[in-house]
Amino acid sequence: MNSLEHLRSYLTHAGLNPKIAEIYHTLQYYGPQTMSELARSSGIERIQIYRMLDELKSSGLVEVETQYKRSILHAAPVTTLQLLLVKREQELKDLQQEYAALEAEHQFHAQSMERATTRVQFYEGLDGIKQMLWNETRAKGENLAILRDNMQNKTNLAFFKRWVRKCNERGLHFRGIIGDDFIRTQQDWYIKHRNERLDHWKSRYVTQSVFPIPYSIVVYDDVIAHYNWNNKRMFGIEIHDAAVAAVQRQFFELLWDNATEADDLAGQVAAPSPRSL
Repeated sequence: MNSLEHLRSYLTHAGLNPKIAEIYHTLQYYGPQTMSELARSSGIERIQIYRMLDELKSSGLVEVETQYKRSILHAAPVTTLQLLLVKREQELKDLQQEYAALEAEHQFHAQSMERATTRVQFYEGLDGIKQMLWNETRAKGENLAILRDNMQNKTNLAFFKRWVRKCNERGLHFRGIIGDDFIRTQQDWYIKHRNERLDHWKSRYVTQSVFPIPYSIVVYDDVIAHYNWNNKRMFGIEIHDAAVAAVQRQFFELLWDNATEADDLAGQVAAPSPRSL
């Protein structure tokens, strides 16, 4: 196996586009290059390299320098490859935590009385919040949310991507009422990130003076989910009750009818708790 094949294999197992291996190997071999030079020496079309620019920079393997209105690409030190391994180990650890939370939830439901009409479940810490968010992916109907800020600033990127993919796979629909804090955090996020968006998301805006939003609430099926991660203590509460959920749904519709149409901001959102959360 030659050096390029070895590098391609390593980066592919690390979850990156195999073409990144060719680009990185070319920069290591030929030194810093412009987009046009890199296209010629790597055999990859310039437009493809341009489209991969965000992924190249986020991988940490390629550094981009601007000189006289043109971009010069540099290969990062080979030791940077170790960071990819550390990142993958963290993602696997997060998956293990999610599985543990799912298994605990399954055991809880198995031991619960199926005929109980009302149940209140308390969750604490980031793992508890992630469990609540994952519960939302099982919704059968529309998810209604009153959102203080977006969720991805609190969960890591790997979890957020899996959450969005699951919501889109299930064709879940979301409506969200948002304020200034949500718009700010959402715009800040998408300035720095380019990742999956929710396929079915609508939002309306209310001002702080009309309706302050101190924390996030999501209603789906017969569940009301309260998310509070604005203070040092992060926790959430799920109330499982059809009548209580119905009242909260009516309240949401009243607020929705009196809210203003909001731009799609950075695409669909996933804020702190709804099926879009």
